[in-house]
Amino acid sequence: MNLKSIIKAAAPQVTAINLEKYVPYLEKLMPEYQINSALRMRHFLAQLLHESGGLSAVRENLNYSAARLLQIFPKYFNSAQAAEYANKPEKIANRVYANRLGNGQENSGDGWKYRGGGLIQTTGKSNFAATGKGIGIDLVRLPELIAEPPFAVESACWFWKTNGLNALADKNDIIAVTKRINGGTNGLDDRKKYFNNLKI
Repeated sequence: MNLKSIIKAAAPQVTAINLEKYVPYLEKLMPEYQINSALRMRHFLAQLLHESGGLSAVRENLNYSAARLLQIFPKYFNSAQAAEYANKPEKIANRVYANRLGNGQENSGDGWKYRGGGLIQTTGKSNFAATGKGIGIDLVRLPELIAEPPFAVESACWFWKTNGLNALADKNDIIAVTKRINGGTNGLDDRKKYFNNLKI
């Protein structure tokens, strides 16, 4: 099985550089985390391709205009605040992720430090702590490590196995898989498209 070709066929936008960066770790780590049947692999890779924007994003960007902030985060911004925070990703992260997911207050800087990372976008200090413990590195002290290819892949594999996603994949339930990862069904059509295009 040529994983590079399979991913490229399902997601033509994935660059050769990113295939080289991540596929060797996917090939090594997926079997270690029992992502080892065609169905499990299709579900796992479809979610990764969606969450990482085709293996291109291993840290959450959060560079939003005022209009987009009001669309995505209406709970956190009124019009005046959205104008003040627009296109300031660090400030945005510190506001929207403050006082939750194990993060401190807005001025703690935790929101930015522990913004989404890895191929499945692990988010929040408590999740970075648990993931780091699970894969054997200190992601609380060194959160940027989650963007390094081996840890970007392993954090996703660890999340997948720890959250019982192999069992949901075995049931071929893409909605349940998506909810477990996303908390809702954002991007479901995109995830389904990747799933259908992955020929394993």
